[in-house]
Amino acid sequence: MRSHVRRVRIEWGDCDPAGIVFYPRYFAMFDASTGLLFEHVLGLRKKDMLTAYDIVGIPMVDTRARFVMPSAFGDDVTIESTLAAFHRSSFEVRHRLLKDGELAVEGFETRVWVGRHPDDPARLKAQAIPAEVIGRFAEEA
Repeated sequence: MRSHVRRVRIEWGDCDPAGIVFYPRYFAMFDASTGLLFEHVLGLRKKDMLTAYDIVGIPMVDTRARFVMPSAFGDDVTIESTLAAFHRSSFEVRHRLLKDGELAVEGFETRVWVGRHPDDPARLKAQAIPAEVIGRFAEEA
């Protein structure tokens, strides 16, 4: 499956009073990385992807992380995001945050492809992920 890599500089606002990354900030970094992964593969910004595929979003339904080593204010890290698996209406993303080339945090997400419920537009409903989207992720980079 296709991947995307980005560099991130740890800013003071990412950190706790001790100057190390406050763990929820990793989830925010991973969320942004998932959006950039889709942008990289589909060639559409997330906002444009939602319009193009007539969906409300790709909300998270499960997430977890494994913390190996801390990152601190001023560190430059690399986040590698990979689409690990597609299911009918959900998909799994794996993130690897590397510090100086070594694994610091591993993150896992399960997300759902969601549109408006056909009987009640105030509700949401999982939709099948379009074959075109799955195909784009299967292509060689």
